[in-house]
Amino acid sequence: MASLTQTAIVTRKIIRYGVFFLVFLIVGKILLDASLGIYRKVFPPPPPAPTIKFGKLTKLPFPEQQRPENLNFTIETPEGGLPELPSQARVYFMPKLNPNLLSLDVAKDKANGLGFSPFEQQVSQTVYKFPHKNSPSTLEINIVTGIFSISYDLAADPSPLERRPPAPEVAASAVRSYLSSADLLPGDLTGSTSHEFLKLESGGFVSALSLSESNLIKINFFRKTFENLPSMTSDPNKANVWFMVSGARERDKQVIAAEFHYFPVDESQFSTYPTKTSQEAWDELTTQGKGFIASIGQNLPAGEAGKSGDNIKVRRVYLGYYDAGTPMEFFQPIIVFEGDNGFIAYVPAVTNEFYGQ
Repeated sequence: MASLTQTAIVTRKIIRYGVFFLVFLIVGKILLDASLGIYRKVFPPPPPAPTIKFGKLTKLPFPEQQRPENLNFTIETPEGGLPELPSQARVYFMPKLNPNLLSLDVAKDKANGLGFSPFEQQVSQTVYKFPHKNSPSTLEINIVTGIFSISYDLAADPSPLERRPPAPEVAASAVRSYLSSADLLPGDLTGSTSHEFLKLESGGFVSALSLSESNLIKINFFRKTFENLPSMTSDPNKANVWFMVSGARERDKQVIAAEFHYFPVDESQFSTYPTKTSQEAWDELTTQGKGFIASIGQNLPAGEAGKSGDNIKVRRVYLGYYDAGTPMEFFQPIIVFEGDNGFIAYVPAVTNEFYGQ
C-alpha cells in the first residue's frame, strides 16, 4: 500500500514538473521569437545586391519645361524630415514596338471593334483615320504605337449634350466595357480613376462644379501600382488614357472624345537597381535645379505677380513609377515630392551612375 502511495506521489510530481517544463518551453519559444523579431526589425539583414541586368538605363523622358526660378522649399513631413527610402527598386522591361506588314490590318480590327468603319484614310506614313459607322465621330490611330484618339463632331450632332452625363463610377464602367468589347483594355490599367465634370461655355468645355451642371464627364484611367508604388504621369491630374462621356442612351453617341496613350510593361522581366537617398534627391531638386516639376499648383515663384515668392512646403516624399505615355525602354522608379497647393515634382530614383548619356 505504501508502495502504491509513493508511486502516486512520484507520478504526480512527474506530471507537475512535466507541465512546468512544457509551459517553460512554450513561454521560452514565444520570448525567443519576439526577441528575434525585434532584433531583425532593429538590425534587418541587408538586401541582396542589385542585379543591374539591363546595364545603363535611358534617361527618363520628362517633357521639356521652362522651370520657374527662385522657388523656395522647406521640408515638413510627418517624419519630421526627409524619410528613409528603400535602397533599391525594380526596373521593368517595356517591349519595343516595331512596324510590320500586318500593322494596318491590326489597326482596322481595333477600329471595327470600337464601332468604326474599317475603310481608312491615310494621314501620314503611320497615322490613319477611320469614320464611325453610325455617328459623326472619327478615330485616329498610329498603327505602330497603337496610340489613338476619338473625336465627335458636336456641331453636326449636338444631341449627346441633351442628357445629363452618368455618375463617375457608371461612366468608368461603361468605358471599360467599351474597351473590353474591342479587346483593348490592358490588364494593368486597373489603378485609380479620377473625374472632371465639364460644361459647354463660349464654344468650349470648362470645368463644372457638379454633375447637375455638367454636359459631359471626363474619366482618367491610371495604371496600377507596381510593388505597391503608384504610377505617376507627367501631369499628375491627367492620365495617359482618358475618355469624355455623354449621357446619351445610344452607345454610338456616348464617347465624345478620348486619348489612349498606353505602352505595355513586361512584369516578368525586371532587374533591381540602387536608388538615391531622399537627401540626394532633395539636393538635386532644391539646390541643383534638376528633376521635373510635374505640377507647380497654386504656388508662385519670387518676383511673380509682385510677390516675394511662395515657400513650397513639401509634405510627402515617396517612391513611384514614371508612366510617360510615350515609348520607353524601361519602366523606371522616381522619387516623388508632394507639397502644399498642388505642388508635385519628380526626381529619377536610380543613382546617376546607371544612366547613359
